Amino acid sequence: MNGNTRAGEQAGRAVPTPAPAAHRAARRRDRRVYLRSHPLLFALLAATRRRPVARLGRTVLVHDAEAYRTALTRIPLDRTAPGTTGGAAAELTSGGLLFDQDGAEHRAARRALAVELDASAVDRLRPSWQAVLAARIPELAIGDLELVDLSKELAGITAAALTGTVVCPTTLAGAATEAAAAAARNHLPGPRPPGAARTAAARAAELAALLPDPRDAMVAVAAVNTSVAALPRAAAWCADAGLWPSVDAPGAPALAAELLRLTAASPLLPRVAAADAVLAGRRVRAGDRLVLVARHAAGAHRPTPSPGPAATQAVFGAGPHACPGAGVARALLAELLLALAPYRPVVVRARVDRRAALPGWAELTLRATRTPAKAAPHPTDPRPTEETRCG
Repeated sequence: MNGNTRAGEQAGRAVPTPAPAAHRAARRRDRRVYLRSHPLLFALLAATRRRPVARLGRTVLVHDAEAYRTALTRIPLDRTAPGTTGGAAAELTSGGLLFDQDGAEHRAARRALAVELDASAVDRLRPSWQAVLAARIPELAIGDLELVDLSKELAGITAAALTGTVVCPTTLAGAATEAAAAAARNHLPGPRPPGAARTAAARAAELAALLPDPRDAMVAVAAVNTSVAALPRAAAWCADAGLWPSVDAPGAPALAAELLRLTAASPLLPRVAAADAVLAGRRVRAGDRLVLVARHAAGAHRPTPSPGPAATQAVFGAGPHACPGAGVARALLAELLLALAPYRPVVVRARVDRRAALPGWAELTLRATRTPAKAAPHPTDPRPTEETRCG
C-alpha cells in the first residue's frame, strides 16, 4: 500500500489506493475470469475498446461512457428482442416480467421493486447476512474458507427474502445459477449445444416452481447470479491488492462501490434498438443489436474512476434501465469485507467457472494470515441461527 487515496463515492470517505504492483496483481487474477470463460468475446472487446462505438454488421459495440448512458436513457429499446435479457425472459417464462415489460407496466413494476429494495431493505436483510457470516467466517480461524459457496448462501437468502419463498436459500441459489447458465448457453452467439433450448426451458421451469409467484424468477436470477459473480471477485481483488488493513465500518461502503466498479460483475448489457438514433456520431438503425460494454463505461480497466458517481453507477446501468438493487449489492459486499478483514485472508486456490452466465469463479478459497483475538464487531452482532445452511 502507498499513502495515496482518492475520493470515495460514499459518505465523503476516501477509497484506499493500492501500490501499482498490487493493483496489477489484483487485475491480473481478475482478468482470468474473462479470458478463460469467453476468450474470443473479450479479445474482440479489448481490440475495439479505444473506439467509442464500433459497428460489426448489425451489431454495435458501445464502449464510451457517455454513449453507454445515451443508449440506456435516450434510445427506445426492444425489450423482447431475441438475445436480450427481456427476450430470454419472455421465451422461457409466461412473460409479464420486469425484464420484458414495456411502457407503463414496466415503470409500475420498477417502482414496486424499488420500494422493496430501498434503504430499509438493507436493514431487513442485514440480520440474515450477518447470521451467515457469523457462522461461516470463523472457519478461517481453523482452516480454509470456500467463498463461492458462502456467496451462494448469502445470495440465496437475499433472493428468498425478495421473492417470499420458503425453500432452502441454497437450493434457490443453485436453481437460479443453473437457470442463468442454461439461458446463456442458449443465447450466446455461435453454435448451440444440442438440446440447449430444451435444457434452458427446463431449468427455468424448475426455478419458477420454487417461487410463490413464477414471475419473480428473473428477480431471483439477477439477485443470485450477480452476487455469486461479484462477491468472490471483489474479495479476491481486496486480498491481492493488500486492502484489508484499510477496511473499516465507515469506509467499507465506498470501498465496496469501487470494487464493484473494478470487477464489473455484469460486464455486458445486450440490447436491441427499437428506433433509429445516433451514438457518438454513428448511426444506429432500428433492429441493430447493441452490446453495451458496462465494464468499459465504468472504466473498470483503469485504476481510478472518472470524477463523480457515474463510473461506479455504470456497472448497474443508467436511467430507467438502472438496476434497483445496486444499494443492496453494495451493502452486502461491505458486510462481507468487514467480516473478512480481521483475518487478512489471501487466495490459495481459484478456478474459473466456464459454465456460469456471468464471468466468475467456480472455486475461490481463502486462508487467513492472522487469527484475531476478537473479530471486529458488526454494527449489530446477531447470534448465528441454529441452521444457516439447508440439508
